[in-house]
Amino acid sequence: MMVDIDKIVKVLQEAKQPQSDFVQLMDSFKDPYIVLIACILSLRTNDRTTYPATLRMLKLAKTPQEMMGVNEEELAKAIYPVGFYKNKAGQIIELSKILVEKYEGKVPCDIDELCKLRGVGRKTANLVLSEGFHKPAICVDVHVHRIFNRLGYLKTKNPEETEFTLRKNLPKKYWIPINSLLVTHGQNICKPIKPLCSQCPIEKYCNKVL
Repeated sequence: MMVDIDKIVKVLQEAKQPQSDFVQLMDSFKDPYIVLIACILSLRTNDRTTYPATLRMLKLAKTPQEMMGVNEEELAKAIYPVGFYKNKAGQIIELSKILVEKYEGKVPCDIDELCKLRGVGRKTANLVLSEGFHKPAICVDVHVHRIFNRLGYLKTKNPEETEFTLRKNLPKKYWIPINSLLVTHGQNICKPIKPLCSQCPIEKYCNKVL
């Protein structure tokens, strides 16, 4: 069965599934720096933990210049219990110093430059470009990778391969919204194990490649 991506996106947009507090928070950010450091916190951590940790972090600093002056132990305490919280505290402060010293306090808007920053991979870089700069970029996490393969829209082995395949096949108008749509769908319905197919609004468009 051919996958009708236009229909799928429309149905998911109309379904308006409940978003996690963290997804809503990320959608509200317009500052590339805040998107960047919030995304770093979210790596290997669930949204329920990341959401309050992000709010606590932003009480300490909201700019690279402010973050440079934050004590590393204080930041680690604020973001606990996100995964690898001590490492992330050091990483965020170091990254902030680099932004100030090398990029005049501004987050680069180029994916190759972003990926030069310690701990910033393509997933994070693409999210910064799409959410922070509103530039066409495809942020592929485990949900996006899993659901596109499950739909039968593509057949890839990992998120990076999925990203490059989507860059070729997915209409550019969907590049920015597709992440929050599929993350929300993956958290609510299309789960890794025992997906709730009977409740899925796009079930009839899915090839169910499990």
